[in-house]
Amino acid sequence: MNRIGILGTGSYLPSVVVTNEEIARGAGVTDEWITRKTGIRERRRAEEQQATSDLAAAAADRALRQAGVRPDQVAYIVLATSTPDQPQPPTASFVQHLIGASNAAAFDVNAVCSGFVYALSLVERVLRADPESEGRYGLVIGADIYSRILDYSDRKTAILFGDGAGAVVLGRTPEGDRSGILSTSLISRGDQHRLIGVPAGGSRLPASTDTVEQGSHFFQMDGRGVRSFVHENLPKAVHGLLRSSGVAPEDVRHFVPHQANGVMLREVWPDLELVNATLQLTLELHGNTGAASVPVALDEIHRRGELAEGDTVLLSAFGGGMAVGSALVSWGRTRHARSGHAVERETAVVPQQRRSGQRLTPAAIAG
Repeated sequence: MNRIGILGTGSYLPSVVVTNEEIARGAGVTDEWITRKTGIRERRRAEEQQATSDLAAAAADRALRQAGVRPDQVAYIVLATSTPDQPQPPTASFVQHLIGASNAAAFDVNAVCSGFVYALSLVERVLRADPESEGRYGLVIGADIYSRILDYSDRKTAILFGDGAGAVVLGRTPEGDRSGILSTSLISRGDQHRLIGVPAGGSRLPASTDTVEQGSHFFQMDGRGVRSFVHENLPKAVHGLLRSSGVAPEDVRHFVPHQANGVMLREVWPDLELVNATLQLTLELHGNTGAASVPVALDEIHRRGELAEGDTVLLSAFGGGMAVGSALVSWGRTRHARSGHAVERETAVVPQQRRSGQRLTPAAIAG
């Protein structure tokens, strides 16, 4: 059977821009220090009335329209997030309702910043194993609003994160088309779980006056530990995936990593030995958007026309858990792919568009 490929991409970044100068004041650093340490100059912040599902639905809408896929053709919606709208139900169910994908099974995946690649691997395998998946599609979304869980006096974390969402549409590639997802790799290191986390708010430390006073609901990170983890584990994951796929490192044309920290990524880049690849860094103007960072970066370079049909694209993300997820993709005939045969699909109509500023509530869903 034909491979499962990426048919369309989409992203959404809130309109509110937060500069380094604004972050620096609260974190006790300078604009120059943030840029020098991270390569980030500004990031986006969700408006007060926006929740993660709002950002996710906007990105999903754009991906569907680009792919020419109707919402009722979507069989699976998997949302990667570690900042859900609320503990339950899954935020993906809100997204399903917002975009009108009434035939889709919808659920969340939490592998923190690596979540999008984890979700991509899951949906690709489900569609590939489904003999009735012809004409049915998967919608994979990464979305996070980290601005709601940051301690802005903590310079280790406050300087890095922004809010955003990115999405891709997956479906079977055309007959005879050799493009699609070639292979994926998922790695978890639970022994390193203390490097990243939000301690309170779950069953171990339920919300209380004490946990709020102690700041235990804020995102916490061991920056040096994370850097060591990435330097040790990212090259291993990339080389392992290439070996198992039978793809030579020199055949990779684009490396799209989790946009965690530009300085750290440039440091580890030589160890990946992707001699003919472009290291795609887009974080300068939107920072680290958590699970959204890989699909946001992918959508940005796709829309700029940097991807060509047949290009080998390597996606790789790392995040809390600790986890590393990687995917090797042979790029197909998408809307913005560089080729004389780029596909111009019809624009889909997405119902139930939310009015600007309208807030989705459980009552609205029930109604």
